[in-house]
Amino acid sequence: MIRRRAFLGCTLSAAALSSCNAQEATGIAQTTRVSERSEPLVWPLVTKLPGGIRSFVGHTDTVLDVIGRIGGPADLVIFTEGNHLMVLSSDDIVGAFPSWAKSQPQYANLDLTNIILVTLPQPILVQMVRTGAIALGNLSLDVSRSSGFYPDIFMGYPEPLRQLHQLGVVEPEARFFCKNRGVALLIRKGNPVGIHGLADVIRPGIRVALPDTGDVRAKCLAATEKLLGTSAVDALVAAEVSFPGRLGIMHRDLPEMIAREYADVGCTWYHLVSYWTRIFPNQFEFVDVPGAEPFFTRIAFARVNNPLRSNATKAFDEFFFNRARDVYPRYDFAAMNEREFAAAFALD
Repeated sequence: MIRRRAFLGCTLSAAALSSCNAQEATGIAQTTRVSERSEPLVWPLVTKLPGGIRSFVGHTDTVLDVIGRIGGPADLVIFTEGNHLMVLSSDDIVGAFPSWAKSQPQYANLDLTNIILVTLPQPILVQMVRTGAIALGNLSLDVSRSSGFYPDIFMGYPEPLRQLHQLGVVEPEARFFCKNRGVALLIRKGNPVGIHGLADVIRPGIRVALPDTGDVRAKCLAATEKLLGTSAVDALVAAEVSFPGRLGIMHRDLPEMIAREYADVGCTWYHLVSYWTRIFPNQFEFVDVPGAEPFFTRIAFARVNNPLRSNATKAFDEFFFNRARDVYPRYDFAAMNEREFAAAFALD
C-alpha cells in the first residue's frame, strides 16, 4: 500500500515517499517505461502579476496552491480543498467578485486587490490552522490572526469542517454549494495501453494512480466494487503505484504520474479529469465511467468565527451564493436543485 502523506512538525514535507513494497517486483520492469518520457507538467498560473516582477514558473520553485500576495495586508483569505480550484480561482468567481462588490453600495469601499486562496488538501489545511504554520521548502509561513494569513472562510467536506468547529475555528453551521459527478479515468494522449473503460484498468500489467487517501479514494473503490465486483477492487489496489517525491496533493500528483509515465491510468473525480484534459490537451484524454455518477461528494462553505475581514467575508458570502449554483456545472460539476443548493447542516 502507498504510505500516507507525512509531516514533520508543521512542515509540508517534500521528502520522497518510499516505493510501495507490494510493487517492488514490477518496479524494475517499469523503470524502462518511465525513462522513455519523464517530462513534468508546467501548470498554468492563476495570478496576473504586474510587469517587471520576477516569477519562478516551471518545476521546483513554483508554488501553485497558495494564491495571492503574502506580506501585505490581505483583503480576504479563503482556505479550501483543491478539488474545485479551477472554479473558485476563475474569472467567474474570485475574478468577478471585486467588480461585483464595487457595484453594491454597502460594499463599494472594500479594497479587494489581494484575495488569498489556499487550495491544499483538507488534512493539510486543518493542520495549518491547528499548528499555526506551514513550510514550503525553506520558506515557513505563519498561519495566525496576528500575521493576517488566516482564513475568513473555509470550504471543505463535512468531516474536516467538524474538526475545525471542535477547534473553535468555524461557526456551528455550514452550507453545501456543489457536488461532483462521481469518478472518471485519466489517460495519456493517444491511449497507448488501450484504456476504454473501468474493466480495462484491472487488466494485468496496467499501472494505476489512485488518490492516496480521503473521500475520493473511497469513492473510486466503491464505484469499482459496485460496477465490477469485490475481486476488481482487490485487483485495482494491487495495481496501484506511486512515485518518489509524492506530496499527497492529489490534484497535482495524479496528472504528474500519468504525464511522467509512472502510471498508465488515474482514477479520480470527473471534474478534475475534465479540467486536466482541458488545460493539458496534448498530454491527456478523458475516459468516462458509466454508472459512477452516484459516487459523488459535496463541498460546503463555513464562515470562520470572528473573521479578520468581516465585511469582505459577508460580501463574498452574498456574492458566492448568488452565483455558484449556475457556475459550477459549467466546470463539469453536477447541477444542484433548490433543495440541495445552500442546504445547511450542523457541525456539532
